[in-house]
Amino acid sequence: MTQEEKLKIEERAVDLLKTVYDPEIPVDIYNLGLIYGIDLDDEGNLTVTMTLTAPSCPAAEFLVEDTRIKLESIEGVRNVDVQIVFEPEWTKDMMSEEAKLDLGFL
Repeated sequence: MTQEEKLKIEERAVDLLKTVYDPEIPVDIYNLGLIYGIDLDDEGNLTVTMTLTAPSCPAAEFLVEDTRIKLESIEGVRNVDVQIVFEPEWTKDMMSEEAKLDLGFL
């Protein structure tokens, strides 16, 4: 896989992550700052490292599954591994300016 192909897939991954919403929060997981990393290897294996707003998030299973299904639809992606981490701990400072505005934090 060329660097250009990888870049296109990673850009598409970001676009799709912006369509995954926590049912309780009207902001996508990317702009919420829940995505810590997107890694694509040369074989098309995509690993997404993400967190949740709280360890006991009731929507955790839904968010992981929605993320995985959407990312698996990208042409060139063979496998998707969504890893949930809690370090560093998520804070409101990780949200995009747009998300902060949408949620009334600005």
